[in-house]
Amino acid sequence: MTDQQPTAAVLLIGDEILSGRTKDKNLGFIADYLAAIGIDLKEARVVSDQEEEIANAVNALRHRYTYLFTTGGIGPTHDDITTDAVARAFGLPVHHDPQAVEILLAYFREMGREPNEARMRMARVPQGASLIDNPVSKAPGFQIGNVFVMAGVPKIMNAMMEDVAKRLTRGVLMQSRQVEFRGGEGDAAKPLGEIQKAFPTVVIGSYPFQAPDGFATNLVLRSRDADALEQAYAAVRRMAQDMTEQGKARGWA
Repeated sequence: MTDQQPTAAVLLIGDEILSGRTKDKNLGFIADYLAAIGIDLKEARVVSDQEEEIANAVNALRHRYTYLFTTGGIGPTHDDITTDAVARAFGLPVHHDPQAVEILLAYFREMGREPNEARMRMARVPQGASLIDNPVSKAPGFQIGNVFVMAGVPKIMNAMMEDVAKRLTRGVLMQSRQVEFRGGEGDAAKPLGEIQKAFPTVVIGSYPFQAPDGFATNLVLRSRDADALEQAYAAVRRMAQDMTEQGKARGWA
């Protein structure tokens, strides 16, 4: 894709996530990381350890967005099938990458571990893929096209993102403003909707919370259009102030 503003999707792979046995921590990290470099995360999916399902999801997402990040399924066990699934999506053979083999053999020697067949599975990548550095446990991830395949272990995935980030085209950073409204979402819904219509380039979200003195809502505005953001922010502040005053008059606060 050649979008002026880069977009991304995340594909979380693993039966353990769907069963609830593993609580995913990778999506939030990737979302924060991408936001900080101006890439819009548009979609996230979770898929089971089934080669066809993974391949179908990879093909759907890699064609729709600038980048696709996958996590999970590149370890040494029988159900680590992400490499084969991604290769299938691209119609490519899988081979033991010479550089990956060298990295793993050196690591296993250092650790005093046997480089058995299972462990050396982690050197398998689709033909033509480039490796993603893993400074934590050495077994590399890989990039093929606009797809970045990373480990599911959060500590390892986080470290891999440092190498991945060097390969990404950064976008314009999203700016944000926040207004705290002393009232519920339902109180602000109608006027907030009118402001949203007036400023279509500004994304406005409402996030309720329980304040010591009653219901309250954080109104968050996000945009890459600085002028529109400031105008919308001023409008929301006025709305919140007016409604707070009205609420006090009616005994709401």
